[in-house]
Amino acid sequence: MKPVTLATERLVLRPFEPSDAPAVHAACQEPDIPRWTSVPSPYGIEDAEHFVGTVVPEGWRDDTTYDFAVVSRADGSLVGAMGLVRLDRLHTPERQAELGYWTAKEHRGRGCTVEAARAVVRWGFDDLGVERLEWHAEAGNEGSRAVARKLGFHMEGTLRAKTVHGGTRRDVWIGSLLPSDLSDLSDLSGESGESGKRAPAGRTGTRRPDTTPYLPYPG
Repeated sequence: MKPVTLATERLVLRPFEPSDAPAVHAACQEPDIPRWTSVPSPYGIEDAEHFVGTVVPEGWRDDTTYDFAVVSRADGSLVGAMGLVRLDRLHTPERQAELGYWTAKEHRGRGCTVEAARAVVRWGFDDLGVERLEWHAEAGNEGSRAVARKLGFHMEGTLRAKTVHGGTRRDVWIGSLLPSDLSDLSDLSGESGESGKRAPAGRTGTRRPDTTPYLPYPG
């Protein structure tokens, strides 16, 4: 996949660049990010440089992860990280991906994560042909779950002992979002008032139809 750039009213979502390393390093010093994500702890500047310089470009090149730097249009500051991960089933009959994100502490509570995620959701459904988008978070991560709920994810339950964090097995919450959950993709606009009339950069603006019929269990 050639890296793309998406845009919303307040934000630009672009691939990370080497110059982002100091901002990534600074954001990941906040304890909640290593607590609830898979970033190393302690998080050194070398980790940030490796992420922006190696992990991100290799993910785009190898179609394993599509990571975006979420940047403020107003001042260019790093708002957070957003991406589609676990893409091994994107080009299989499952047509599936997972949404992941973290937000710098100073940008929380402003609706930026939801705004950025809506752009990625539209891109995934419209341009990539995703037919099932999953959200996973360690059980107890209420902030991540609040974002997922605002995006319309259906909470599907708890996966017992699904992940290992800090040498301990932890439960994981799981949710899903289907293209059919969205009655009108144009309504997936940012909370700050984006009209949704223009497609973010990098998107065609035309939804790709589902290719696999869905037969829900009636029980």
